[in-house]
Amino acid sequence: MATNKSTKYIFITGGVVSSLGKGLAAASIGAIMEARGLKVCNIKLDPYINVDPGTMSPFQHGEVFVTDDGAETDLDLGHYERFTTSRLTARNNFTTGQIYDSVIQKERHGQYLGKTVQVIPHITDEIKDRIRKAASGNDIAIVEIGGTVGDIESLPFLEAIRQFGFDMGRGNVIYIHLTLVPYIAAAGELKSKPTQHSVMKLREIGIQPQILLCRSEKLLNVELKEKIALFCNVEKNAVINAVDVASIYEVPLGFHREGLDDRIVEYLNMWTREPRMQGWEQLVERIRNRTEEVNIAVVGKYVRLTDSYKSLNEALEHGGIFSNTRVNRVFVDADELEGKQDIGGYFRDIDGILIPGGFGERGIEGKIRAAGYARQHKVPFFGICLGMQMAVVEFARSVCDLKGANSTEFDPGTAEPVIDFLPGQKNITRKGGTMRLGAYACTIRPDTLAMKAYGSSEISERHRHRYEFNPSFEQRLEAAGLVISGRNPEAGLAEIIELPDHPWFLGCQFHPEFKSKPMQVHPLFRDFIKAALENRKRA
Repeated sequence: MATNKSTKYIFITGGVVSSLGKGLAAASIGAIMEARGLKVCNIKLDPYINVDPGTMSPFQHGEVFVTDDGAETDLDLGHYERFTTSRLTARNNFTTGQIYDSVIQKERHGQYLGKTVQVIPHITDEIKDRIRKAASGNDIAIVEIGGTVGDIESLPFLEAIRQFGFDMGRGNVIYIHLTLVPYIAAAGELKSKPTQHSVMKLREIGIQPQILLCRSEKLLNVELKEKIALFCNVEKNAVINAVDVASIYEVPLGFHREGLDDRIVEYLNMWTREPRMQGWEQLVERIRNRTEEVNIAVVGKYVRLTDSYKSLNEALEHGGIFSNTRVNRVFVDADELEGKQDIGGYFRDIDGILIPGGFGERGIEGKIRAAGYARQHKVPFFGICLGMQMAVVEFARSVCDLKGANSTEFDPGTAEPVIDFLPGQKNITRKGGTMRLGAYACTIRPDTLAMKAYGSSEISERHRHRYEFNPSFEQRLEAAGLVISGRNPEAGLAEIIELPDHPWFLGCQFHPEFKSKPMQVHPLFRDFIKAALENRKRA
């Protein structure tokens, strides 16, 4: 634990191009600082005007990560939770839309006493106030600024963090800039000019970074580090390699070997213990030395942008790490399964089938067919949220002879709405307000796959959905062999379904991927990968 009780701040910006990995860098810094015994929190500032990403297309934004308190947040919060012990909340992610909405509401209520409301100081003050509130009670707050330096959208955030350095004083705030050092194959050289220009742009608005994280294909040599340090006005040992790695879970170790955590505690004038990185070292060793392999078909509608399933991809990886198994994800576009007479070719050499969550009608019949294939051919099956609902629809149609069974999300007039809108929500029309969001309790039934996985009768999982398994059809489906192995104790709603005459067939209404970590794999992903491995060995 740090001896200085006031919170210290690390601000992380990105330059040259997007998608360099600021979120992973911020999460990895959090991991190293935790390894030094510090209490950390991560905060993400998003420049877009949307209030939150909840109504944005996954093709535009990627995954929406849901916190325990029901906040729909940026996918980087998933990285933060996976790399640290933090449980984040709505306070840990805010957008330009939220900031302006709050300031306008204050103006409408007369809180500015007739003053002209401006970007400086009113918008920047609101940003700074939210950062302080989210950081309260922690030794270090790691604040990631979305976007790329030079974007007009992020200027108010950059101005706010510039002011923050003066407000808090030297030794309490540092700026870390993640930049690109491209390798030009024709010249056989790494080039520093984009980094120089990116730092120049940052300095133009009054921010001098103390540390540079240089993303590159190859390691920077001493001479190049010295050149970057000279032109960017940083110390030579503060130019840090951020080289490409085989697994994202190698990043904290790479940063530590480069001395990043030493520079941070030096610049923030903190005393900490030596970092305990043994857990990360053991994790990477296990990742590198896996001897088994499985192929998992992910049948979805957003397969053209795999960031749409970021937490899901990582949770599958966690299951593989636990089972000493390399997990090969085979993405299957649900649209392609519709109208095909035989879909067996899509699942040749597949050891398990997973149907993730989603919204909208496109690809639904394809997901239903995939669930049916898994059921009939005894392939381990894992349905998450919409995936569970489509498994219920398939079972109702094929086993219970309810030929018109459907969800009212896709067929409002169906006579057999086995999946229906929650009672009491039908009069809600505001987007986002109609969903069951955040953590809800679930009671597990004994002698089920769910009980075997969790080892507990009471659990809590995170939700993000509008529709539910219709209680009116439960008795008929259960009589045909479907097992409801988990229920919400308050409303009695079905949370987990299983098929007992199947090697491993389970669907859950919640999103277990949001709580899986590399060193604490979620039990359902652990058991799904184990079942897929057993299926492969039987083949």
